[in-house]
Amino acid sequence: MKVILTKDGLNINPQDYSLLTDLYLLTMSACYVGEGLADKRASFELFVRRLPTSFGYLIAMGLAQAIAYLEQLSFSSQQIKALRDMNIFSNAPEEFWQLLKSGSFTGDVWAVPEGTAIFANEPILRIEAPLWQAQLVETYLLNTINYQTLIATKAARIRDVAGEDADILEFGTRRAFSPQGAVWAARAALAAGFDGTSNVFAALQLGEKPRGTMAHALVMAISAMSGSEDEAFKAFQTYFPNAPLLIDTYDSVAAVKRLQSKVGTGEMKVAGVRIDSGDLVELSQKVRFHLPETKIFVSGDLDEEEIARLKLKGGVIDGYGIGTKLVTGESIGGVYKLVEIDDIPTMKKSSNKASYPGRKQIFRTIINGKIKSDRLGLQDEQDEDKEKGLLKKVMQDGERLYSTETLEQIRQRTANSVASLPNNVKNIDHPQSIKANISDALKTLQESLSNNL
Repeated sequence: MKVILTKDGLNINPQDYSLLTDLYLLTMSACYVGEGLADKRASFELFVRRLPTSFGYLIAMGLAQAIAYLEQLSFSSQQIKALRDMNIFSNAPEEFWQLLKSGSFTGDVWAVPEGTAIFANEPILRIEAPLWQAQLVETYLLNTINYQTLIATKAARIRDVAGEDADILEFGTRRAFSPQGAVWAARAALAAGFDGTSNVFAALQLGEKPRGTMAHALVMAISAMSGSEDEAFKAFQTYFPNAPLLIDTYDSVAAVKRLQSKVGTGEMKVAGVRIDSGDLVELSQKVRFHLPETKIFVSGDLDEEEIARLKLKGGVIDGYGIGTKLVTGESIGGVYKLVEIDDIPTMKKSSNKASYPGRKQIFRTIINGKIKSDRLGLQDEQDEDKEKGLLKKVMQDGERLYSTETLEQIRQRTANSVASLPNNVKNIDHPQSIKANISDALKTLQESLSNNL
């Protein structure tokens, strides 16, 4: 039977978030109820086992959406009926349905602030809640934190390579994996240091002004009707005098020479131009020669590696539009693992996927503005000299403990985090990541559990 929960069955509304989960999280919850475990206090940690080979660090992102999700988590009578009607849960105990009907998130959340640099095996977030709740939220938390952390890390690397003065815009909506993903990508990019996004909805929701230029279609349409690319430029400038002109529809050099002539006679003012194809180094140099006061903006499958190449080869570029290679790419592979239940530490021991047991804290040492070391220890360990714990309690008993941070606050934290990284960690080619030292107490606990298992 097809169950329609929204008008077209696919658009996701906040009230549907409880069903935005993998089936086995619901079936396990039903099993927990039957076995009398559902309300046992459990702790799960979200972390990355190993970084992608090209990354020396990650920038944590997505916490704001995670908190909003947990605040709204609930099951409506319609949703419960839809689950009952599937027959999958025909053997589930009746108490399971009562739990869903009355349930909401009542646990605690510990997390590193958004914009913080983190490394392999360091918890980005920890959920401490009744087992069924802590288990149920896994899918959504992994979805938002994995994706936004990936985008934020890419954006931070791009900003670091491009430099503080570059004007960097997010253009990825048409290449993102979904409309929701596009909005999250825009947010993560802005929070990690980009100057704007072309996504109008995301910009307005975030209190930002959308940014953009023009497309080749406008030039081709007006040229076809008027017989002149210059008429297209003139028309666009009539309505948007400060917007960059896209000059590579036909011949970039010819276009810029004509613009130079019009600027010289006072007929036009050209605030900026965008180049989307061709040899961006050579073309940028020619634009700078002919229009020395005009801002030069480039786009077209750019990422941090390509920006580094353009700068090395002598490109004279003021800004970048970043799309496809920002919003797509290698997953960071974040996982969500049970580390404690009913005050009993747990761990996974399987090959290449072993986990550290117990509730943990990241103890970071920063000296002269640079990260000196990280230590991964148990939550109740004390800070050592000059150490600072990164995980903060952000929810207690299902209630938010902090006000939502502004994008500017997160941007600044991201900038500070990247500035604190040693240069070899920030390298684009073959970065050397920081490996957290494991505390003696955590080593002892891991060895003891491993021997028992």
